[in-house]
Amino acid sequence: MGKWGSSLLIKFSVILSLSVVALANNGNNFHLFYFVQQWLGSYCDQNGERCCYPPTGKPGPEFSIYGLWPYFNDGSFPYNCGSDNFDEALLKPMQDSLRKEWPSFTCPQIGRKFWVHEWNKHGTCSKSVLGEVAYFKAALALKNRVNILGALTSAGIRPNNQLYSLKSVKQAIARGTGFHPWVVCNRNSQGTSQIWQVAMCVDRTGTRLINCPFVPKGQGDCESRIKFPSY
Repeated sequence: MGKWGSSLLIKFSVILSLSVVALANNGNNFHLFYFVQQWLGSYCDQNGERCCYPPTGKPGPEFSIYGLWPYFNDGSFPYNCGSDNFDEALLKPMQDSLRKEWPSFTCPQIGRKFWVHEWNKHGTCSKSVLGEVAYFKAALALKNRVNILGALTSAGIRPNNQLYSLKSVKQAIARGTGFHPWVVCNRNSQGTSQIWQVAMCVDRTGTRLINCPFVPKGQGDCESRIKFPSY
């Protein structure tokens, strides 16, 4: 093969590779959503992290929305699937609910930029099913249905800085919600594993809870006993 032919083959290979990446990353064939909530006590207590409360002040002791993320059926996920402009005005009717249920605790406090980030990175990958308004409405509706703290409290598992078995935490959430959760832990400054995020699987419509068929790739495991830090 001549020099020109080799160059053409290389260019074709690069174009094909980019096309495959683009196809895999458009999100149209995602399998389900992970609806993720986080415990503020663990977010603010994790090693090397600072948290800032929203302008409205410290929220009440509750799990808050962390994200609604589409996933493929192999445990990987699409991201940044489009350049759709985030229109904050569309969310004005639900803004108070979003501030309460989906606040940001990063420093400096970024407020609505968290919603922009979540829509651009994750929401755009589900826009074949959920537009911007429907995406955020779906997350709020799921938050109203999935009461993680209530499920844990009913089982005697409370945010009191005590250690609980991971198995008992999962069982309590499954008993309270009817579906098995995916639990993610972080570590505090003493290196103790603590409950941070709880995710439930949701079907492609963003409305119906389902049992999770897989654990997302790249997620760390909790210890067999985990702390539930006070808030």
